[in-house]
Amino acid sequence: MSAKQLPLSFEFKANQSFDDYYAGCNLETVSLLQDTIVNQTETQIFIWGESGLGKSHLLRACCDKAQQVDKASFYFDFNINQLPEPDLLTGLEQFDVVCLDNIEKIAGIAIWEIAFFNFFNQLRELGNTLISAAYCPPNELSINLPDLKTRLNWGLTLKLKTLGDDDKIAALIFKAGQMGFEISVQTARYILSHYNRDLNYLWSLLETLDHASLAAKRKLTIPFLKEILHQC
Repeated sequence: MSAKQLPLSFEFKANQSFDDYYAGCNLETVSLLQDTIVNQTETQIFIWGESGLGKSHLLRACCDKAQQVDKASFYFDFNINQLPEPDLLTGLEQFDVVCLDNIEKIAGIAIWEIAFFNFFNQLRELGNTLISAAYCPPNELSINLPDLKTRLNWGLTLKLKTLGDDDKIAALIFKAGQMGFEISVQTARYILSHYNRDLNYLWSLLETLDHASLAAKRKLTIPFLKEILHQC
């Protein structure tokens, strides 16, 4: 099996705080989110961007930050096999910060659109904060309820920028450090230049390499990296 076909056997797991998120070119967005949680500078934020940039991480980090400043927070990811009943939203308007991930999953489902519309109005009336995330901007969601689509466009919309090569190298080094091992700039550059550049692939590749490095009790050098991937 070639290196480019290395199976993604492991799902990258990281702590879900702002300290554990590599911001890179998205530093301004990260700072704005933190300021919103602490000072409630915004009551509605919509985050979107390609897979692997850490939208889910940022939403969980918002909840973590809220807890640090004694605010009640709630996180839910709609990217599941079967959506729950819309009464999941009942009472959530009372939370200081509500973070809803993969919001596109409820688009086109009438009972969910109506329930979300009502929840949105209640939350806004109380002045609490809603932070949502999806793969596309709110105006491109397949929402059938016109008033809901309008409301989702009311707040601040933030696009996570795609990382350039330098940021991807820095992110690989940063995330490896979070996982408890080190890789050099040269090793990170080799990974980026020889393997799939998709971020989800890279994070999973790091996990695979970490397991191999621990098992062999060797540092992750380029020769060792070639040896590991040659065996896959």
